[in-house]
Amino acid sequence: MLKALSVTGYLGVMGGLLALIWLHSLFSLSPIVIALQISALVLFFWARITFGRRSFHVAANPTAGGLVDTGPYRHIRHPIYTALCLFTGAGAAAHLSWKAGFAFGLIFCFALLRIFCEEFLVTKRYPEYREYAGRTWRMFPRVF
Repeated sequence: MLKALSVTGYLGVMGGLLALIWLHSLFSLSPIVIALQISALVLFFWARITFGRRSFHVAANPTAGGLVDTGPYRHIRHPIYTALCLFTGAGAAAHLSWKAGFAFGLIFCFALLRIFCEEFLVTKRYPEYREYAGRTWRMFPRVF
């Protein structure tokens, strides 16, 4: 059931991303938006490199090899989703409209759905995840 929900989350995130692209609301010439999106890309690649050779699964599926708690994972549990939300949120904010806001809302809500599915499944596979979750932030340090 959780894996099916995580697929729904993935499809929702992709739908919101495609909507922002279709609305021409993903990119901006604003230096602030560009800086935020570059920061998001740096976070994304740092997290992906730290995560190593583990593969991505459309359905949430904890990989073998233990928990990753170095790099950006030392501070936040989901830096890739954080980077995605920062990148798309900056673009949507630069194009203030209800459509761009709705598309970003889809991305954020469906990313949260995936996060909660993944956390439940990872906790089942790695009981030490509870301790890790107690000392890190889910997405945004000191906020959430």
